Amino acid sequence: MKIYFLSALCFFTISIVSAQSNALGIRLGGGDGAQAEISYQQYIGGPNRLEFDLAFFDDGYADGFKFTLLYQWVQAIESGFYWYVGAGGSIGDRDLNGNFSNDDDFNDGVFLNADGQLGIEYNFSEVPLQLSLDARPEFGIINDDFDMGYGLGIRYTF
Repeated sequence: MKIYFLSALCFFTISIVSAQSNALGIRLGGGDGAQAEISYQQYIGGPNRLEFDLAFFDDGYADGFKFTLLYQWVQAIESGFYWYVGAGGSIGDRDLNGNFSNDDDFNDGVFLNADGQLGIEYNFSEVPLQLSLDARPEFGIINDDFDMGYGLGIRYTF
């Protein structure tokens, strides 16, 4: 039931944002147990955009899902290269498979994080492709601790 609610919330939020420029793809290396995320970026005016990431994971140690929403400020470096900084949060649910029962840094159940992000990206002009590399610190608010996630994004731009 939680997964259906989260998916509906994600798509509802995306649908109310005005369309200017979009990117859809994956972000590999998500942090908090997520190794890959479905990633969507939506510009909302000027150099500002929203990024929505949704991950489902089952790696033998834990299974669950994570939804991340970030507000990002994007600045040009040089033709095609950009850097960005963002802030937002993530919510998810994790079910441990008994492997971390004595680890206080990896908790079972619902978690809520305050997230930051710093990254660099390249938008190809010849093909509709965007590559990005970022760091995402996650500060646990509910049932979680500090986590540092790194990601490689590969997105189709349209």
